[in-house]
Amino acid sequence: MKHWVYCCLFLLLFSAQKSFSQTDSCRLRISVLTCGPGEELYSTFGHSAIRVVDSIHYSDIVFNYGTFDFDDPNFYSKFTRGTLRYFLSVENFNEFIAAYQYEQRSVVEQELNLSCAQKVALLNALKTNLAGDNKYYQYDFLFDNCTTRIRDLLNKNVAGYTSDKKLVQEGTTYRNQLYSYLDKGGQPWSKLGIDILLGSKVDAKMDIQQSMFLPDFLEKGIDSSHTNTLPSIVSAKRFLYQAPAKDAPSNRHTPLIAFTIVAIIILAISFSGNSFAKKITLLLDSILIYLTGLTGILLLFMWFGTDHKACVTNYNLLWALPTNIIAGFFIWKRPEWLRKYFKIAAVLQILLVLCWFFLPQQLNIALLPLVILMAVRYWRLASH
Repeated sequence: MKHWVYCCLFLLLFSAQKSFSQTDSCRLRISVLTCGPGEELYSTFGHSAIRVVDSIHYSDIVFNYGTFDFDDPNFYSKFTRGTLRYFLSVENFNEFIAAYQYEQRSVVEQELNLSCAQKVALLNALKTNLAGDNKYYQYDFLFDNCTTRIRDLLNKNVAGYTSDKKLVQEGTTYRNQLYSYLDKGGQPWSKLGIDILLGSKVDAKMDIQQSMFLPDFLEKGIDSSHTNTLPSIVSAKRFLYQAPAKDAPSNRHTPLIAFTIVAIIILAISFSGNSFAKKITLLLDSILIYLTGLTGILLLFMWFGTDHKACVTNYNLLWALPTNIIAGFFIWKRPEWLRKYFKIAAVLQILLVLCWFFLPQQLNIALLPLVILMAVRYWRLASH
């Protein structure tokens, strides 16, 4: 009797297996993984990857376009100049998910509703990308990153794939999207630094495809995508790991408050009138002029000396004057030409304040007290 039962069970399983192989002979399951932001700046914007489960070869792997080599002998130089090559790597899914669980970063899986031919095409494209030098690419923060690589992979290899639903409000810029992550992550100083380094290209308005340069927005784009024959490309969506909820940060305006306090203190000292205050004021002026000059030189280097496309045409150079480095050497003697220089610089800062909200580039509001302070100090240096 037992042998008869086992025989029936075997025939049932064999029948089910045969039926499955007829509907999906390649036995692949392909998903897009969207990983939540982390605590460090490099992980603030989350991450995207592709999971491939192959039930024939009993493999469960993750294709990761966000890999770079810390052991590269010129790592820091290449990273600074924007020439560091990222590459596609493969890792075991269990190791991948364990790392995100350890960092308490959520992972969402979108299983793709594709035909066997489309799955094979995607897998072959990934394998081609993985072969030899094909795996390397020059990373670009806005236009070519681990998320846009997946967006483009789907566009090229899934016939009829379309995502035509607006994911952001009309007129949204790259900078607006970056703000949504930085504000949510409670990183106002990182936001200030990014605003100083990134130029006016980040203020370009985005279309639907461009808005998917960050992981959460690629996830939304895939959710709203379809093909010629399917109303949705997502067959299932699930949390593989859901991180515990965190309190919303309340430090968004810290840089603005800090810069305002510093500006008020320096202005109060400069207008006090006694001889000791004058010496302190001149010392503070020299520090401000050197710091803004060094910042300007850095911005020029990022613009002309690196491959970072997002750092070109930077209007922060209107307050971070590179020529201040030269002015700083003569501030104690203050020859006549330097007085004229300071007068021109003061007028420039006044014009910058008046045009603050009309520039092609959105400047960080925390810099406004600094610009007002510099306008006052330039004028005073030109007049005394």
